[in-house]
Amino acid sequence: MVRIVGGRYRGKQLSVPKGDKVRPTTDRVREALFNILDHRFDQPYLSARVLDLFAGAGTLGLESLSRGASHVCFVEKDGTNAANLRKNLRGIAGDAQVIEKDVTRVLRDACKIPYELVFMDPPYADGLLQPCLDALAAKSWLSPQGLVCVEQPSGHPVLESVAFKELFSRRYGRTTISVLSLRSD
Repeated sequence: MVRIVGGRYRGKQLSVPKGDKVRPTTDRVREALFNILDHRFDQPYLSARVLDLFAGAGTLGLESLSRGASHVCFVEKDGTNAANLRKNLRGIAGDAQVIEKDVTRVLRDACKIPYELVFMDPPYADGLLQPCLDALAAKSWLSPQGLVCVEQPSGHPVLESVAFKELFSRRYGRTTISVLSLRSD
């Protein structure tokens, strides 16, 4: 059972498609990530524009809405997963948008209003992390003080992008969470 772990909708159960097409961030890892965002980064999701890339079931974006994000944009290319995500959004107040497209196609265009917080949990074997980080920086998807939270398998290096610096990283079993920001130097 996957549920929202904090905020206004704490305890709300979320639907996750059967099979291995979606790897929702576990409750334990999500709770740890939001504790890090709360205590180290002063709740960057509050009243923020949030972008949930490779959204799957939408657990990270939904958690942000529950905790006070002003807008969440979910990007998920799989139609079944996007429909499931829309189902998970039912009953949750807040401004949300589901874009049913490939993340790399969405990030090709410049962003008109940047996001303060971005979640990325790309398919592990597809090599999409670095191209997506580069696009976030090059196409103004992230505000200058914005944060990117990356989930990936433990033991894989996160940062090869010259545009970002790693602010925090922690391992949770087979998963590592890293928080990045744009370089200002």
